[in-house]
Amino acid sequence: MMRLGLLAAAGTVAVVLGTTAPARAQWIVFDPNNYVQNVLTAARELQQINNQITSLQNEAQMLINQAKNLANLPYSSLQQLQSSIQRTQQLLAQAQRIAYDVQQIDGAFSTSYAPVNGSQSNQALITNAQSRWQNSVAAMQDALRVQAGVVGNLDTNRIQTSALVTSSQGASGALQATQAGNQILALQAQQLADLTAAVAAQGRAQSLEAAQRASAQDQGREQLRRFLTPGQGYQSQDVRMFH
Repeated sequence: MMRLGLLAAAGTVAVVLGTTAPARAQWIVFDPNNYVQNVLTAARELQQINNQITSLQNEAQMLINQAKNLANLPYSSLQQLQSSIQRTQQLLAQAQRIAYDVQQIDGAFSTSYAPVNGSQSNQALITNAQSRWQNSVAAMQDALRVQAGVVGNLDTNRIQTSALVTSSQGASGALQATQAGNQILALQAQQLADLTAAVAAQGRAQSLEAAQRASAQDQGREQLRRFLTPGQGYQSQDVRMFH
């Protein structure tokens, strides 16, 4: 009986071992160190991807900024400024009689404005006096015309200044800001050119008027000498022409 009991117990153990052994073969072994390494590796790869995305975004923004910096200013005042300068130049070119020319000036001052000498006839003195008076009147008219032209450019300059300042404030890039600044400088240069023209025209008129007075004094002395000299043949109307 005892032997039968042992055999039964051994069979039970064998059955238990036979049924539990395959179950142990299906267990999953968890390695904490390997899991941590895998997580760290995945985190580093994700960080690299994020860095690449950020780099691409920065490059895209850089290209956008470069495109803005290279964009031209949509507004240009060059044509209006050139037109203003041309109008002033045309007025200067229309100067009457003694124009802005060195040869003409030298020729006039060697004849009409030359010092009086005793060999000149009375008629020559009268003709020179008339010529000087006409030169002065023409120069004054020219000065007024140039000044009127400069005043006429003021409204154009005001409009261009407002437009350029607005364009400069709304510039989207360095090139646009630079172009707006250059056009503002060009506008200032045009205004200085107008001022120079007005000063030159006024100075021309004043110089011819001063030259006329100086020549009139010189001829006045010659007039008096001839008037007091017997046989010169001065008439009253001749005397009046010198003044």
